[in-house]
Amino acid sequence: MKFELQSQFKPTGDQPAGIEKLVRGLKKGYREQTLLGVTGSGKTFTMANIINEVQRPTLVISHNKTLAAQLAGEFREFFPENEVHYFVSYYDYYQPEAYIPTSDTYIEKETQINEEIDRLRHASTQALLTRRDVIIVASVSCIYNLGNPADYADLSLGLKVNTEYKRNDLLLALVDLQYERNDYSWERGIFRVKGDTLEVFPIASAEFYWRIQFFGDEIEKIDKIHLITQEKLNKEPVNEIEIFPSKHYISKPEKMKPILDRIREDMVVRVAVLKKENQLVEAQRLEQRTNYDLEMIETVGYCNGVENYSRYFDGRRPGEAPYTLIDYFPKDDFLMFVDESHMTVPQIGAMYSGDRARKQTLIDFGFRLPSAFDNRPLKFEEFEKKVNQAIFVSATPGPYEYRKSGVKVAQTKTEWKVDLDDLQKQLAIKDSKIVEQVIRPTGLLDPEIEVRSTRYQVDDLIKEIKDRTAKKQRVLVTTLTKNMAEELAEYLQESKIKTQYLHSEVDTLERIDILQSLREGKVDVLVGINLLREGLDLPEVSLVAVLDADKEGFLRSETSLIQTMGRAARHLEGKVIMYADKVTRSMERAMKVVERRRRVQEEYNRKNNITPQSIQKAIRSRLAPPPRPDETARTAQTFKSLSPTEKKQLIKELTEKMDLAARNMEFEKAIDLREQIKKLKNV
Repeated sequence: MKFELQSQFKPTGDQPAGIEKLVRGLKKGYREQTLLGVTGSGKTFTMANIINEVQRPTLVISHNKTLAAQLAGEFREFFPENEVHYFVSYYDYYQPEAYIPTSDTYIEKETQINEEIDRLRHASTQALLTRRDVIIVASVSCIYNLGNPADYADLSLGLKVNTEYKRNDLLLALVDLQYERNDYSWERGIFRVKGDTLEVFPIASAEFYWRIQFFGDEIEKIDKIHLITQEKLNKEPVNEIEIFPSKHYISKPEKMKPILDRIREDMVVRVAVLKKENQLVEAQRLEQRTNYDLEMIETVGYCNGVENYSRYFDGRRPGEAPYTLIDYFPKDDFLMFVDESHMTVPQIGAMYSGDRARKQTLIDFGFRLPSAFDNRPLKFEEFEKKVNQAIFVSATPGPYEYRKSGVKVAQTKTEWKVDLDDLQKQLAIKDSKIVEQVIRPTGLLDPEIEVRSTRYQVDDLIKEIKDRTAKKQRVLVTTLTKNMAEELAEYLQESKIKTQYLHSEVDTLERIDILQSLREGKVDVLVGINLLREGLDLPEVSLVAVLDADKEGFLRSETSLIQTMGRAARHLEGKVIMYADKVTRSMERAMKVVERRRRVQEEYNRKNNITPQSIQKAIRSRLAPPPRPDETARTAQTFKSLSPTEKKQLIKELTEKMDLAARNMEFEKAIDLREQIKKLKNV
């Protein structure tokens, strides 16, 4: 279970020195370090080499779900034999529970779980509890309450061949793990019994289930079976498996009664307080809702919103930090990378306050007990305490990262400025906590920058786009407002330009597909607001156009402009056009940074006789495992060999999966299943 980095490339440019310095800092026990790496300099490859050197379980935190998915794909390529997982909490995808007093509107939390996200979460936590060669790429929601890892691990069910286990006791144990028996519907978290055979569909599985065969009360054989083809996947005998709970919020049965008693006691106290304050409606509402939840937990061991009672299940005191994904890592022996830290660190710091304000309203109006406060993200100081060793990664680190790395920063209420002389001094010190990586492996320079007038900017932009698309290159356009982005995208489409508008309401998996369409040439231009900045790896993009670049503000700050310019740094003909009628301070500082980097890169290329080349990167499939080439043929062949009853059952199971995908609004998945059903019916 060692990390084995697989790549046809070796560290080049300033990567070897950076890797050596950061690994040395980790071995010396530095708690925080910073990798200041320009776009396209191979920061992900540098991270992979560091992981390979230190051989520790690793958490990579990203502020952006799309970027996290992209990073997970890259790490999978670097470590194909190791466990690389993508972790995104429900909070990223679903409308959280809320109450708006002014309009007396209660917004219930979505109860329909996205099956794929749930599977990925369980796959992440199970890998962490069973292996060391694990990389988890997560959104910042990984600091949100998840459930006690000790209970999750203790309740797991280990099964060994040639071990005596009464079948009925095993079925009851599966029920305690929140698995359901269903002999007809076949999906994750289900088990079924056929004579002396027990079949269990693991909660973290996408395409296989376990077939456990008994001889009397003894487990005789365990096989890993493909979901569709029914083919046995294990070439060697399986001697032992471990089945984890199907929910993260779970407790041992013997603990349940005391827990429910404490919840009832706290409910009685809170109801009395509400009645004393003459909030009779709120008191009645709280009593009804809590009693209903308790009845559900007593009956089936679970209820919607059970996480709001997690403090009782975890044995935490009021106000105590919740368990999060970080707690599933070995406490003093894991590594953390904070990717695009200038965005990720502020997000981590802001999550607690927003969650607290929403919960306060729910509690005040009797929708939740005060224990709901403890179903929360970590406070920033709590997050810092859980960090073992961290490396901040960014082309534009923020004041927090600079200070933690020993660089002087001058800061006022409205702005901050790094001491550039001190930064250069720290970069030159052998054992400093900050490393700069500005040389790209391909010799590419930072893009050329041109400032043009805003007059006729759209007409000028269309001309530039047509020049680029004629050479099969792609273009990114950033605007200041959503309305302008929508109108511009529509106008470009009317001009026969293949354009897509990327905005915050686009579903995460759909967003990944849009970016892939850009790479494949199905789309030539992406228009957005601030979604096209950090970390998007699009080598085909040769032009980035920044409309209204002279409008000072967050979207046109020095940091934002540098990040935006970086999107054109992966192409040999990379160029940035800023449409502006004046050069602002942010524009001026950003251009100076980019120009300094170009000088350093040109000097390095000249000394080493390097000819710059565009980055070449394969277009990856989505997060799902790539299908095997002969999958369709084998499925059809297997289907032919089935009896009429078995064929009918398989089509029924696929139809149920299709319906579930449609209910989860996973329409592409539903369409794929529908087409598969059609093909099978025609066999």
